[in-house]
Amino acid sequence: MLEKLQDNSGKILFVVVLIFISFLGYNLYEAPVQGLENKFIYLLKTYGYIILFAWSILEGEVGLIMAGLLSHSGHMNLYLAIFVAGLGGFAGDQIYFYIGRFNKAYVHKNFKGQRRKFALAHLLLIKYGWPIIFIQRYMYGMRTIIPISIGLTRYSAKMFAFINLISAWCWAAITIVPAWYFGEEILIVLGWVKDHWYFAAPFAIIISGSIVYYFHKVTQKKEKNFES
Repeated sequence: MLEKLQDNSGKILFVVVLIFISFLGYNLYEAPVQGLENKFIYLLKTYGYIILFAWSILEGEVGLIMAGLLSHSGHMNLYLAIFVAGLGGFAGDQIYFYIGRFNKAYVHKNFKGQRRKFALAHLLLIKYGWPIIFIQRYMYGMRTIIPISIGLTRYSAKMFAFINLISAWCWAAITIVPAWYFGEEILIVLGWVKDHWYFAAPFAIIISGSIVYYFHKVTQKKEKNFES
């Protein structure tokens, strides 16, 4: 029974995510307020910690920033938000780790196009050791690859879990606390963006595109250095 669960962990995860999205969609539709924006706000206020936990599993900083703003407005407790977000980030990487640990055939079959990144992740673990587990959340293009790659090795599951948990809480605090502290300023900017979206949208696309391009080039450079 346990082996079957391990072999189908990827499918089980997909079903769980689908059920959660359906749950949110239903509650969004049934929210007792008018307007899509008000419905989203109602959903965040009602199921804030649940959404934050699930969002953090996917390691989305946007969800943490929202938690910081909700903490600033008094709809969330700052310390509880950091705790929950950290647990979500921890759970997400543990899932990826155990996908690598118990589903090696699945990983080799479905991640053929990521072989160079897996090789790079393995090299980084050998070269830097445990610090690479601590900082992998900040490495664009490697956030999923590194936990899976470590799971493929004989690295201690207990050591990975311990470092992963500390790292996840630090990641949550580093993202949520500034959003909470500068909440008023962020809300003013968001209000301006909402009223002047035609100016903000092109600027946001250029900035986000530049960031993605930069980290993509950095990752490619590391891969080339590894091959040479």
